[in-house]
Amino acid sequence: MEDEAGLGLEPERPEAPDRPIFYFDFSSPECWLAAERVNHELPVVPVWTPVRVAATSGRPSTEQLADLDRRAVEHGLPAIRLPDPWPDELDVALRAATFAAASGRVVAFSLAALRQAFAAGRDLSQVDNVLIAAAACELHPRAVLKALESRSIEQRLDAASEEARRRGVARLPKVWQGRPVGRPVGRPAR
Repeated sequence: MEDEAGLGLEPERPEAPDRPIFYFDFSSPECWLAAERVNHELPVVPVWTPVRVAATSGRPSTEQLADLDRRAVEHGLPAIRLPDPWPDELDVALRAATFAAASGRVVAFSLAALRQAFAAGRDLSQVDNVLIAAAACELHPRAVLKALESRSIEQRLDAASEEARRRGVARLPKVWQGRPVGRPVGRPAR
């Protein structure tokens, strides 16, 4: 895709069929719990791919939050702190993650952003909170701000999202390796 903003993006690479793809967004503590574990639970590090596949699932219920908290603590993570108010729209974070992917920093950025959202309770629809996550992985704030307005970043996010939908990914997080694989990483079997 064209790099009209001069962001220094790497050209898109054809997908490596032997590497799983970890599809995620920033709308759920479920994505955070999976993100913290996915690189350790799979035999190879997956390709981290931020996507928009559905509207945000909304604030977890008290019962869901208790289960998520229990799972977080079981894995040595802090108890979940939800953003208040709950964000309706997370495109800022998704576009920043897409830029981070093109810059080779998607894992570091995404973990920092998910920790901002669900360990610190910060709203990722707010640009300042996204910039804090970007700073944690040494993405320059001006480059991130430029990327947020970039047509090529939006096109990359749209293309990844469409590819995920075409592959049958309807709920996040999800690992795909030739097909969606079992339950999302970090979610207990029922």
